[in-house]
Formats: sequence, structure tokens, C-alpha cells
Amino acid sequence: MRLGLALGYWGRGPDAGHVPLAREAERLGYDSVWTAESWGSDAFTALTWIAARTSTIKLGTAVAQMAARSPAATAMHALTLDHLSGGRVLLGLGLSGPQVVEGWYGRPFPKSPLTATREYVDVVRQVLRRDGPVTVDGRFHPLPYRGPDGTGLGRPLKPITHPLRRDLPVLLGAEGPKNVAQTTRIADGWLPLYWAPCRPEVYGDVLRELPEGFLVAPMARVKVCDDVAEGLLPVKAMLGFYIGGMGHAARNFHADLMARMGYEREARRVQELFLAGRREEAVLAVPDAFADEISLVGPRERIAARLEAWRAGPVTDLLALSPDPHTLRVLAELNS
Repeated sequence: MRLGLALGYWGRGPDAGHVPLAREAERLGYDSVWTAESWGSDAFTALTWIAARTSTIKLGTAVAQMAARSPAATAMHALTLDHLSGGRVLLGLGLSGPQVVEGWYGRPFPKSPLTATREYVDVVRQVLRRDGPVTVDGRFHPLPYRGPDGTGLGRPLKPITHPLRRDLPVLLGAEGPKNVAQTTRIADGWLPLYWAPCRPEVYGDVLRELPEGFLVAPMARVKVCDDVAEGLLPVKAMLGFYIGGMGHAARNFHADLMARMGYEREARRVQELFLAGRREEAVLAVPDAFADEISLVGPRERIAARLEAWRAGPVTDLLALSPDPHTLRVLAELNS
């Protein structure tokens, strides 16, 4: 199992520790470093900044939001950074949810998310292969555009720049069983939001026969500490925000996933509290047991024992959410 460093997205402003942390991860033998985006900092600019200050570590987006850019624009970002970094890019994509797609990007959330994702990946693949002009007779991402409000002058194009790698890996952040199943067919890897090694049944039989070389790269908060309950507080804060704030009360994919993982009553309670403005209570309402399942928190010996379960399953890459150089070093030692 390879290790990656997950930096996420910026909060109020840029984190001066991200580049030193990425350089330390590279020195420790971590395979990859990952950035993200929500409705603030973007994934590609920060990753480019890191690329310029590292030399071997792979550079991933976990995730770049599909609604933020047309698929052709996303492919341009990826092929440009892949050239500048010497072929180190891992392109992770995610659909996000209606709250962000419609509230931030001002676009309708697709009524058929599976189809929209499939078309998006198709365009990206065609751009990166550069076998010919890109054409998609699609519902969501048609190329050329032939809509009633168009000029009719669009013509199929292929990228002027020759991509460095036609097989640049494309990974998808998918949560629902159907989305995960499609991901195993059209992508090179899967970026699970929450991964509990003790609950492989959540995704049914989908993960039992994966394509050769398929990546399964979940994020997990990792923290070496003596007090497990205290170490889980950042995990609970993240869960409270995602489950309570990342979506509508009637449509929240993160809350639905928590429910499928055996915590339906607790997920709805977290939502209720968060949406009522009682955010601190919402965080405290996240069960320690759930936060613990999807994390590696505690003394070195506890993390070492729990790490075995992560290695025993289909996980190929563990993406550690950890701003702590000491924790990164311990994890590297335990995984060696």
C-alpha cells in the first residue's frame, strides 16, 4: 500500500506549511500529494506551486470539481501540469452536489449524474489520447455544441499541444453504489470519501473483481497522539460540516453514505443540528465510533495494529490527512 499526503483545500487563506509538508512527504518516500477545491481555492494552482518545489512525488487532485470547468478545460489543465511536472499528474474528478453546483457554479445539477460523469470522462480521455478531433454526441457535454442558442459554427478540434501521456490516470470521487460500479468501468481509480476497512459490504460485490492496476485511494485523518478522543475531534468537525452543511436536508450524498455505513439515525441528527445553526452540537453528535472507523488516530502501537486492516483490503493508496510531520514520519515507518 502506497502512501499519499492529502492537503485538502485552503481555509481563510493559503497555508504556508503545505509546501514544506509536501517536500517532507517526498523525502519520506510518499508516492503522491493531493489538493482539493470547494468554493475557495482551486485545486490546480496550488498543485502547480507544489510541483515547482518538488521533483518526484506524484501530484493529484482529490478532487477537481467537474462543474468548475468544461471537460476540455480540465483536460487542458491536466496535460499542461503533466508536462511541467515531468509526468506526475493524477487527475481526480468529482461531481459535487446540487448545493455547490447550482449555488456556486450557477449550473443545473445533472438529472442523470452517471451519464454526465461518463460524458465528462469521455471528453477528457479523447483530449489526452489526441487520436483526432474530439466529438461527443452527448446530453450534458456535447462537442461540438449544437444547441438552439449556438451559432452552428463550432467544429471538432483536437489539442494543439501534444499531451505528455495519453494514459494519464483519471480517478473519480464516487459515493453511491452505482457511481462506484461505473467508476470501476470508466476510470483508472476511485477516491472514496469515507473508507472503513471493517465495512466492505457497503459497496457490495463491486470491489471484489477490480481491473488490473485499478487504484483505490481513500483519504483518512492520521494523527499520532495519546488521547484518542481528542485526536478524533478534527475528524468529527470535518464530518459535521460535510454531513450537516455540504448539501440540502433532503439531498446530501455525504449523509446518505454515513447512513449506508450503519449510522442513519446519527447522520440525520447531525444534519438537523447543523441546519438549525447548532454547529458545535452537530460536531459532538458525530459518533466517535464512526470517526474512528475511517481514521488512524492514537498512539503509535494502536495505529500500527489498525493499519493492518487497511492493507488487507483493496486499498492501494492511503491518502493521509495530516498536517503533522511527526505523524507522517511514523506512518512511513509503520508502512515500510
